[in-house]
This record gives sequence, structure tokens and C-alpha cells, in this order.
Amino acid sequence: MNINKAIACGLAGNELSKQITGTSEVSVSRTAVATGSGVALGIIMSGAAIGVGVVTSPVTVPLAVSSGLLAGIASLCD
Repeated sequence: MNINKAIACGLAGNELSKQITGTSEVSVSRTAVATGSGVALGIIMSGAAIGVGVVTSPVTVPLAVSSGLLAGIASLCD
């Protein structure tokens, strides 16, 4: 796992949640959207979404979890 990728995915997930919800106010729903977006971006960044499969799971899981966690935290600090 690359920490820079996790941070980039987390912050991108936070920005994506602002666009999806249409607001930058702190709320539980936006935090949930940010977390889900961060996880999705982490999975895409790791390459698992394109069919690389089980081989990348040691990279995919930590990157997805850390990206989601950072996105959730970022959405609470706006």
C-alpha cells in the first residue's frame, strides 16, 4: 500500500461526496457517501476493479480501507 495513493483517494472521495450530495456541510449522509467513494476509488486505484483479482488483495484491502477512512475523516473536517 502506498500512503500517497491512500491520501489522494481519500481526499478525492471527499470531493466526490460534495458533488454527489450537492453540499459541503458536515453530515452523516455526506460522511457515508465520502467513505463509500473513498473505498471505491481505493479499489479502482489498486487495480482490483479491472480483474486482476485475488492476487492484489493484500494491496487492495488496506488501500480501500485507508482511503475510505481518510475520506470519512476529511468529510468531518470541512
